[in-house]
Formats: sequence, C-alpha cells, structure tokens
Amino acid sequence: MAKRALLLLLLTVGLLTGCATNPVTGKNELSLVSEAQELAIGAQQYSPARQSQGGDYVVDRQLTAYVNEVGQRLAAVSDRKLPYEFSVLNNSVPNAWALPGGKISINRGLLTELKSESELAAVLGHEIVHAAARHGAQQMSKGMLLQTAVLGTVVATQGSDYANLAQMGANIGAQLISQKYGRDAERESDYYGMQYMVRSGYDPQGAVDLQRTFVKLSEGKKQDWLSGLFASHPPSQERVNANIELLATLPKGGERGVERYRSRTKQLIRSKPAYENYDRGREALAKGDLATASRLADRAISAEPREALFYGLKGDLEKKHGRLHAAVKQYDKASSLNPNFFYFYLQRGLANESLNRSAQAQADLQRSVKLLPTANAYNALGNLARKAGRMDEAKQYYAKVAGGQGELGKQAYGALVEIDLKDNPGKYIQIQTGQDRQGRIVAQISNPTPRNVGALVLIVQFQNAAGQVQRIQRALRGSVAAGSQQMFDLGLTGQLTQEQINTLQARIVQAQLLR
Repeated sequence: MAKRALLLLLLTVGLLTGCATNPVTGKNELSLVSEAQELAIGAQQYSPARQSQGGDYVVDRQLTAYVNEVGQRLAAVSDRKLPYEFSVLNNSVPNAWALPGGKISINRGLLTELKSESELAAVLGHEIVHAAARHGAQQMSKGMLLQTAVLGTVVATQGSDYANLAQMGANIGAQLISQKYGRDAERESDYYGMQYMVRSGYDPQGAVDLQRTFVKLSEGKKQDWLSGLFASHPPSQERVNANIELLATLPKGGERGVERYRSRTKQLIRSKPAYENYDRGREALAKGDLATASRLADRAISAEPREALFYGLKGDLEKKHGRLHAAVKQYDKASSLNPNFFYFYLQRGLANESLNRSAQAQADLQRSVKLLPTANAYNALGNLARKAGRMDEAKQYYAKVAGGQGELGKQAYGALVEIDLKDNPGKYIQIQTGQDRQGRIVAQISNPTPRNVGALVLIVQFQNAAGQVQRIQRALRGSVAAGSQQMFDLGLTGQLTQEQINTLQARIVQAQLLR
C-alpha cells in the first residue's frame, strides 16, 4: 500500500511540475527533462554517437559544409533557437537522426539516394522539428514514468528526476537514435518540416517526393533501409497523403536545387561503388573469406585512395592473418587520413599490445577511449597495467568491463578476481550462516566467480547474554569450485545459545585462488 501511494505521489508531482509548452506546436506536454538537461545530453552524446556509427565523413569536407549550410538555413526559421549542428556520417546505411539540443546527423548512404536540395531540406527539416519540438526529451520523460514503479525508492531517496537520467547510462545517445517515434511525433515533424521548407525558400514538393520514394523502398523491403531510416521513421502512404494535402495549402514555387545538389554530391556519387566494395569486403571478412575481402578492399582503395576506412579494413585483414607489423602500417595510414576516428587507434593499440609494444599500445588505447569508450580498449589497458605491476590501475580498467555480457566481460571479471580477491575477498565470495536439519551451525559459501577458491578464513560474530559482540575466526577446510556453493560446519554446535545463533553474522576475510 505504501509503495502504491509513493508511485501515485511521484506521478502526481510529475504531472504538476513536469508540464512544458512545446516550442513548435504551442501545446502543453509532459516533460521531466529540463532544457538544460536536454542541451547537456545532446552535447555529451553527439560525438560518441557519431563515433559509434562510422565517424564523420572527411574525404569531401565541402559536402559536410554544404549539408550544414542547408541545415542552418532551415534552422534559422525554426520555432526554437538551439545550437544546431549538422554532420555527415561515414556510413552506407541510409539514415538521419537528431539528438536533443539540435545535434543532427545524416549518413553518407542517405545522401546518395536523394535527388535534390529540396529533398535534403525535407530530411533536415524533419529532424530539426524532432529537436525543436523536444520529441527526444518527451520519449525520455515517458521512459522515466515507465521506470517509476521500479525506481521509485531511488527517486524518493535522491529527490530528483535527474537521478533517472543518470541511470539511463552512457548509451543514452544510442537509445535516442534508435528509438521509434510515435505517429504524432512523425506527423508533427512532417507538417512543420514542410512549413520550415517554405519559410526558408524551398519547394515543399521535395517532402512529398521523398516520402513517395521511402514508401516504394519500404515495399521492396530493402534491408539497409529497414535497418536505417525506416526503423525509427517508418514511412506510410498515410504520411504521403497528409503531405500532399498540406502541399495544396502552401505557397507554390520555391527552390528545388536539383543541379546544385548534383554538383555538390558529385564526388560522393562517383565514389559510391568504392564504398559498396568496402561494405561487401567487411561482410566477407566477417564470414572468414579473407581472399574475397582483400580483393574488395584493394578495389575500394583503387577507386578512392583517400578513404581511411578502406585501410582500416586492410589492417584488420593483416591482423587476421597474424601479420601484426603489416597491420600496424595499415592503421597508421588510416589514422593519418582520419585522425579523429576511434577504431584505428583501438585496432593499432591491440596489435601493439600483441607485439609487446606497451608504450605505443597504451597511447593508442587511451586515445581510442577518449573518442569512444569500449570494453576492448579498457580490457587491454587493464592487461597493460597488470603487466607493468600497476595493480590499482588494472583493477579500475577491469571493473569497467567486468559487469558486461559476453566473453570479454567474463575475461575481465576473471582477471579482476585474480588480482583483487586477496585484498577484497568479501566482494567476490558470498556467505550465509544458520542451522542445518541436524542442528549444526553452518556457513554456506557461494563462489560466483570463474575461478576455484580455497584457504577460506571467516570471522563469525554474535552477541552474548550481555549484548556484547564476540568474534571467532574460523579457517575452513576444503574449497569451493567456480560457480558453485558449498556447506561448511563451523564447529560451534552446542557452544552457542539459540539467542546467540539468531544474532550470528559472518564475513570472509581471506581466500586464495586454486590453480
């Protein structure tokens, strides 16, 4: 009953204090995310979100300047002034997204599918509305309400909805990008995006043409589209019809910019086959077909020798063959062409680690985690610190990885146990005390770690008749296998009263790994 009352109170407070005016529609809407938090999330997540999806496209920087020019032209007429930014991502999947605070990206793969500047304006205008109308913040607010029943105690204890934001974790940017907006949010972005096109001098027919193309592609179920734009912005004939109806009410004319778009994207279109070869090469590498992957990488480099990703693929192939020195040279070339992409430093760092070049490996891995923290880099940094005898530093790195899923998380947890068990056995070995069916005073020792442990020593404490705490040390014979539990007789049967047994507590003070 008390829990239900707490939940009701939290929901009531949210409804009373969490309403805000939508800057685009003028409607009052639920919002548990302040504008300051919204701006901070966008600013903090923009770079890692871009890194995790291929990094920025840098072969033709004029293309990014052009996209930014179109984006800023639309942003200037939006209903909300934000620090808008526009970037082109080096990713073949046709996609575009907006983070809170006006941080917007469009993939290289989508730009190759558009036919005019007005279609580009339709894409960017749509994303601008998502940011201006606080659609991302609304999604977070709804998510907070859904989590309230589970996190009610945390919210009440910490006294701030900001605690919920912290619990969303460092991958909040990825969650916001991949989320599927509701129909109302998509309709708003279509409607006001077309209004922004008109205000900035573009022909809104581009938005209708764009949605028609999207519907045709979705009907064809082209896989890269389904994994990109359609996942978060599902097209429909209903949206096309709504755009046509709106178009009939808008002023005629406006810029289409067909020739200008062709001119500005000429280099990108020319190099599209090179990226197709690269993508196929990546697929071949994943399947273990190294010969095909190498041939496709060479074709890609021959067609576009300025693209860093292609040399990164060559480096991965050399690494797969065990030719680590050759791999390092390929990563050198890749990082020289694009010095702000985490992957090349990560891979070169791992190769240098295997070559026992500890200083070079550490520098590369630290550079990679500054751009994008990864479990691979932290685990390798832990290995380097451990090898150098910097155990406290190694523990910190392994701890970042140990809670994760998969083989790497298990490895890091195992390494952490190996170097930390001696100092902190109670963190890893669990103990419960009580009486068994025969009335013996026993301890159940659980070992959830991936290592066998033995030489266990524990401290048992209880209160005597005078209420004083007494402590007894017990060394246990035997061991506890990895992932198992074992019962031990503490040898105290008949020595304690039932009242003393009821106050019994124990903690592990010593444990050793068994090889």
